[in-house]
Amino acid sequence: MARAKSEDRRQAILSAATTLIASEGLGAATASIAKEAGVPSGSVFTYFETKNDLINQLYQELKLELVSAVLFQLPKKDPKKQLHHIWTQWTNWGVAFPEKRRVLAQLMVSDEISAASREHALKAASPTLGVIDQVRHQGVLKNRSLAFVGAIVEATATTTMDFMIREPKQAANYREAGFETLWKAIS
Repeated sequence: MARAKSEDRRQAILSAATTLIASEGLGAATASIAKEAGVPSGSVFTYFETKNDLINQLYQELKLELVSAVLFQLPKKDPKKQLHHIWTQWTNWGVAFPEKRRVLAQLMVSDEISAASREHALKAASPTLGVIDQVRHQGVLKNRSLAFVGAIVEATATTTMDFMIREPKQAANYREAGFETLWKAIS
């Protein structure tokens, strides 16, 4: 009889994958992930059919965690306040979880992430993208694609978080300067 799967074990494997991918990249071996998680090597494949499945599920979990953080207590109506809230929550999440941020950045550009995983994450992020789209339609980038504007937002956030981490005493100043730069760029 097959043993019941444990959510704690699954989470331990995802956490170990995050740690090792952050330090070794996407080439981190599943045996190393299992060892880091404190589970037998074969257990990885009890919870994830393939390494690709593990990577896709990790991508979805990290994206959903980030989306959940940025949408928590999102203000109603005012697009600038909404975007500021999203920005603050996003940059705070990135600074609080640098390993997760690094892994998510690698996964976002990986060919290993399936279209279904990307679509799932995109659907979850639709309220956030809706705010960005609303702001875009007010400004100089109104005739540019949402994907292009999203890339600008992503690059600005990455730069801001890098400086927040590099100079923690100035983190709040960098976060606000980054937001004002973003607002002027897309509104």
